[in-house]
Amino acid sequence: MTRRARRDQIIAGVDTHADTIHVAVIDKQGRDLDDREFPTTPAGYRAALAFIAEHGRLDRIGVEGTSSYGAGFTRAARQGGHTVVEVTRPDRAERRRVGKSDPIDAYLAARAAQSGRANSVPKNEQIEPLRALHNARHSAVKARTAAINQIHSMLITAPEPIRTKYAVLKLVSMLTALAKTPTSSSESHDEGVLIALSAIAQRVHFLDTQIAGLTARLDAVVTATNPGLRAAHGIGPDTAAQLLITAGSHPDRLTTEAALAALCGVAPVPASSGKTIRHRLSRGGDRGANNALYRIALVRMSTEPRTRAYVARQRAAGRS
Repeated sequence: MTRRARRDQIIAGVDTHADTIHVAVIDKQGRDLDDREFPTTPAGYRAALAFIAEHGRLDRIGVEGTSSYGAGFTRAARQGGHTVVEVTRPDRAERRRVGKSDPIDAYLAARAAQSGRANSVPKNEQIEPLRALHNARHSAVKARTAAINQIHSMLITAPEPIRTKYAVLKLVSMLTALAKTPTSSSESHDEGVLIALSAIAQRVHFLDTQIAGLTARLDAVVTATNPGLRAAHGIGPDTAAQLLITAGSHPDRLTTEAALAALCGVAPVPASSGKTIRHRLSRGGDRGANNALYRIALVRMSTEPRTRAYVARQRAAGRS
């Protein structure tokens, strides 16, 4: 390879998998230069970047799955000062036309980056701890709700002595009583139901402890990341985390307040026709962020004076 060729601008594409990545390099005219497979290890990522650098002056790298199988390579490339763009999977028409293999997918990723079709910025790595904590807490809350519903369902059909004793109690008292219920080795029907109820109640108590710990940790991370957001009235750790996750997942879309509103599904959508001028609610956007804003609005409508005054003015004007 000549010294002039090494100075030419190149674009790389990466097809990612659990154990390997396939790297392809093209020139600025879109001509294939070379491709090679590397392991998904730190040494493999360094070798892949060195392989790309051998072919010229790197402009950008198109990577499939920057937040899944391609996360490790994306991190290594960005730490090396390279521009990385997210590449979506080729559409079905393209698949039928050119076929499917790791080298083909890598070259398609490179051409998507070259043409500008792939221009999305990869998700912000700083939100990944938030996402992990938020998802863990969310799954624990869902499991707790499912366990409580299971207890209520079992009590409906439980033997009369058990139903009479526990169904009338408040939730917290019922869970405490069931969790502490002594069991025997009897194989009677009543004893089997009681053992099951006690086990589920103990699970709820375990999940309560887990949720409290995850919430405290989530609160600490959210406050360290954006203390102003967490300090705002009506925004708790969970809703703040969801908004930060949404913002970090789509950094290229947050150019204005209107763009943020559209991303969260709260921007009015024009639905006019002829002389009728009207708007409708958006049904798109990030539904997690939409739900977070809804919960924030409910809290502020109940407890924040300025929000309450605004709602009163809107209702007085005939808007609901």
